[in-house]
Amino acid sequence: MITDHLTELVAAAFDAAAADGSLELEVAPEIRFERPKRKEHGDWATSVALAGAKGAGRPPREVAETLLEHLPPSDQVTAVEIAGPGFMNFRLSPAWRHDVVRRAADPAGGFGRTNAGAGAQVNVEYVSSNPTGPINVVSGRHAAIGDALANLLEATGHKVIREYYFNDAGSQLRLFGRSIEAHYLRSFGIEAELPEGGYRGDYIADLAAEIAAEDGDLHVHKPPEERVDAFVAMGSQRVLSRIKASLERFGTHFDVWFLERSLHESGALDVALRRLTDNGSVEERDGAVWFRSSRFGDDKDRVLIRSTGAPTYFASDVAYLADKFGRGFDRLIYLWGPDHHGTVPRLLAAAEALGFERERVEVPLVQMITIARGGAALKASKRAGVYVGLDELIDEVGVDAARFTFLTRAMESPLDFDIDIVTRQAPENPVYYVQYAHARISSILLRASSQGLEPNLDAGVLRRLVHSGEEDLMNKLAAFEEALPEAAALRAPQRIVRYVEELAAVFSAFYRDCKVISEDTELTQARLALCVATKAVIANGLGLLGVSAPEKM
Repeated sequence: MITDHLTELVAAAFDAAAADGSLELEVAPEIRFERPKRKEHGDWATSVALAGAKGAGRPPREVAETLLEHLPPSDQVTAVEIAGPGFMNFRLSPAWRHDVVRRAADPAGGFGRTNAGAGAQVNVEYVSSNPTGPINVVSGRHAAIGDALANLLEATGHKVIREYYFNDAGSQLRLFGRSIEAHYLRSFGIEAELPEGGYRGDYIADLAAEIAAEDGDLHVHKPPEERVDAFVAMGSQRVLSRIKASLERFGTHFDVWFLERSLHESGALDVALRRLTDNGSVEERDGAVWFRSSRFGDDKDRVLIRSTGAPTYFASDVAYLADKFGRGFDRLIYLWGPDHHGTVPRLLAAAEALGFERERVEVPLVQMITIARGGAALKASKRAGVYVGLDELIDEVGVDAARFTFLTRAMESPLDFDIDIVTRQAPENPVYYVQYAHARISSILLRASSQGLEPNLDAGVLRRLVHSGEEDLMNKLAAFEEALPEAAALRAPQRIVRYVEELAAVFSAFYRDCKVISEDTELTQARLALCVATKAVIANGLGLLGVSAPEKM
């Protein structure tokens, strides 16, 4: 990134000034660059002279002047100006901008990608929707965020495993099985009440009807518990198949589908509990086994094994955590909903108690989503008792529009999803606006090619790019090299959404002010090269979001 180069220049100036006694500092201040708010203040600015003034015992402006005198030459910088009390404003050279165009246009160059992760292995677990019903739009937002986050981590040098945790054990599954059982028995004329707190969506009746159609009355005469076991197994497998189909349709693919039941069957839960017992992190109390989580920052201790001998959901969380680290991951990322807020401190406590650094566990909380049409919020889907299904939303707006909109806000913020806006093919629809910019460039390149005109990335040709609209577009392309690693480091895919929206807007201004195909062949070739670079970066950004980049619309 250019900021790395500028930082090296300023650091060299500090060293040179210290070497000849022009500037005396025990420790040089941290060098940071930011984009000036006003264009006339240059391309990048640093306030390092103000930060170093106190240690040097000199006015900030004098420090800035000393650094300027010792700044090494660079073919990527045309001028450095001192402003105000001591800001240093850097103006970048056309050669630097032309290099950005060449690198961005190179399909094999990995423009914007870094190796910051240095091959660190990261497990990203997301969606993990309840196995007791169809996947809904809330889980759809989780899928879009998880996919984008995994893509960003891979683009910055991490090795990522995408994982789905299927909660196929516990009391909710029994309720689910008993709910199916009631509908199944009714289909054979046997009176049966739905269990208290059971599942009442129409999909439960559909599951029961499917089983009845396939198995007939095979399960009617089974002992009740055996019958419920059968419905839990058959119902959860059918739900899992439907969840997989919905996610496949949405473009979400997992490397691992992890079953909670396997923690019990493999003995992993017992191993984790034994590990906590051996280091004194659990104790028996009132016939139950408690994790002494208050010793690790939690507000109170937590039950792992009930007095009945049944493990809690948290016991499975602990075993699952240990299992992930046991598979060699350097970092674990869980995307959870806001209702899990209270579980985060105890999970981090468990990590520490098991001997892992809690900093290696991240649990961002993805906030809720409200679907609206015609200004009114949609509380439920066509199926009674089920919130708006992901499949229904895809039918309504399409995968690209759903994904892009899910990612427009930070995951920590609630999201209002207005179907009327998202389905509108107009500039106020952000995904349409960005995809249209990509399609427009494709059309320009196709038209140019039909006239025998091709992009030219030679330095002598790119020097023709001197219009302010061209410079603005080159500067915005360069910003992708900051936007991508920042979005990955901050776990903020919405920054890529914002970036591609801004890039599309800058391209639109360029297209308005700069005629791409003209009688000036060399200028046409230069502008076509700029178009190729812009098209590649838009496609790259959309790809990180899991959104397509259409050639025509």
